Amino acid sequence: MQTVETLIEKLHYLPPEVAEDVRRAYYFAEQAHEGQYRRSGDPYIIHPLAVSKILADMHMDAQSLQAALLHDVIEDTHVSKEALTDAFGSIVADLVDGVSKIGAIKFESKAEAQAENFRKMVLAMTKDIRVVLVKLADRLHNMRTLGVLHPQKRRRIAIETLEIYAPIANRLGMNNIRVELEDLCFTHMYPMRSARIKKAIKAARGNRKDMVTKIQDAVTNRIARDGLTARVMGREKHLYSIYSKMKTQRKPFNEIMDVYGFRIVVDSVDMCYRVLGAVHNLYKPVPGRFKDYIAIPKANGYQSLHTTLIGMNGVPIEIQIRTEDMEAMANNGIAAHWLYKSDPDPAGGAQNRAKEWLKGLLEMQQRAGNSLEFIETVKIDLFPDEVYVFTPKGHILELPSGATPVDFAYAVHTDVGNSCVAARLDHRLVPLSTPIQSGQTIKIITAPGACPNPAWLSFVTTAKARANIRHYLKNQRRSESVSLGRRLLDKALGSFELNLDAIPEERIRQALDVSSLKTLDDLLEDIGLGNQMAQIAARRLLPLTQQDTAADKSKSPPLVIRGAEGMIINLAKCCRPIPGDSVVGHLSSGRGMVIHRDNCKNIATEMKENPEKCLSVEWAADAEGEYSVDLRVQMENERGALAVLASLISQIDANIETINLKEKDAHLSVVSLRITVRNRKHLARAIRRMRTLKAVNKITRMRN
Repeated sequence: MQTVETLIEKLHYLPPEVAEDVRRAYYFAEQAHEGQYRRSGDPYIIHPLAVSKILADMHMDAQSLQAALLHDVIEDTHVSKEALTDAFGSIVADLVDGVSKIGAIKFESKAEAQAENFRKMVLAMTKDIRVVLVKLADRLHNMRTLGVLHPQKRRRIAIETLEIYAPIANRLGMNNIRVELEDLCFTHMYPMRSARIKKAIKAARGNRKDMVTKIQDAVTNRIARDGLTARVMGREKHLYSIYSKMKTQRKPFNEIMDVYGFRIVVDSVDMCYRVLGAVHNLYKPVPGRFKDYIAIPKANGYQSLHTTLIGMNGVPIEIQIRTEDMEAMANNGIAAHWLYKSDPDPAGGAQNRAKEWLKGLLEMQQRAGNSLEFIETVKIDLFPDEVYVFTPKGHILELPSGATPVDFAYAVHTDVGNSCVAARLDHRLVPLSTPIQSGQTIKIITAPGACPNPAWLSFVTTAKARANIRHYLKNQRRSESVSLGRRLLDKALGSFELNLDAIPEERIRQALDVSSLKTLDDLLEDIGLGNQMAQIAARRLLPLTQQDTAADKSKSPPLVIRGAEGMIINLAKCCRPIPGDSVVGHLSSGRGMVIHRDNCKNIATEMKENPEKCLSVEWAADAEGEYSVDLRVQMENERGALAVLASLISQIDANIETINLKEKDAHLSVVSLRITVRNRKHLARAIRRMRTLKAVNKITRMRN
């Protein structure tokens, strides 16, 4: 049976009086959980005890161990946070509260509850990183004892762990915990696959034994012959990494097991490079497979030299060379800070990186709309592969693989991202969607007044970029909706010879209460988005004496549009209206106003079914911009006719967006064109010029 004594034995690294505080926390937790049992039938206290042992193996401080013993007390017993503060101090109480789930609020769905709990944990992590270490140890023990649950629940917990907690362990450099979590998740998600791979590894291990020994001896002898000292160890691949490689690289098990991995541990950084020289002299290195993570550490603080060699009989050998400190850092990551207290701060780099990462998380959580959006953003951010790029001044920035110049711009500063218009990769102008390669130098070109494009969301990879673009677009959409809503409401009030400024505050407050809205801006946004009709809102705002006669008033003048109003006034894709066309506006709920040509079939249907949603609108005389128009050109099959047509279009200052040729018969072809023009006059001029071509028989402007 597990007892508190087995825990106290592990605490030889703590002063005796501090170990007594841990013992006191154990008895407090044991009393609080009295009468509670786990699914396996064991007393509940077994779980907190096991969690604190995992942390004791990492040589964590006493407060973390106390928090581990008490981590379920607030959530599962009647003990309050205040009682914990009185008994163990505010730091331990805060740690326990950070790990506890949110119990009081009822959520609509399981996913939303999990997301909100995760959000709470992240906020606690930003105050004290130990919260996440307690949580990881808690999750690790839960995964070890998952066997008693229903298979469906096991799978759900395993997926959540694999998507969130294993990547967090990786981000904090805690390799030992990450590997065990991944293997346990794999076993619970795919029991048959895991059993087969385990069996295959066992068989392969027997066949490989001689080879591993031969290579190990050869490497050790070579290092000794050069007068260097080092420990050489064989490296076992773990279950989940073998499965992932088989899946992503589409390789059979034999090919993955054909690679032999070794780790060489030395006592200084200088020695790492000397040992590298020795092994490169022993076997030929594979070009392009050398990585120096000592000079440029990974995002989680991991440092090592990686090289791949071709050994005897053409066998690939992967070698990692690192110092003892780097070895501790690679296995325990941020926990190495507590594990090696004697050292000034071996995990200092990891501590700072973790703090930077958490600062980024905090910024994202402030900008995210809700907890589900936040958790999605964090999942993107936990992707492990990095590329390293240089700023024009030579500073190094790390980004996830597949990152684009837009991700880089937001990594430099939010304002740089928001005003970015172009980028130079190694002095060459490239599209903003170009994936960045390691070692490239990036220069971002910004322009005052530029703003993020919604299309960026389809290619950015970093969570920071995604969160900032969404945040900007949300705010921009709101301000545009409010502005359109104000114009629609003023237009509706204009038919009663009033305007918004003339309405008393009291009437506005009453109208807001009827709509269950807080501010006038909320009402205007609702009207602009098409969720509420301006005419109805206007009637609610009228003085009571005027409300009866409101129905008799004549119709108001049409709303004037310029076409450049932004995201909230959209031009219909079915009929593609341009300045000069006779148009009608349709209020579409949640989208704002959609402008159609008045002879469009879609608007005709709406005018019959929902006349109140259709508005009289007209183009402003000074409307500017470029507008797309679809044309259908019937022409005779002549050599070079299409090229002449294209050149004519460019001569009249129009631009071809798409061109599609469909052969009708042996003599005639039908060309579908989408060109951009400034207005109806410009389009008429373009069509006149195209008709001068002998080959052109007929030109039609398309709609629907």
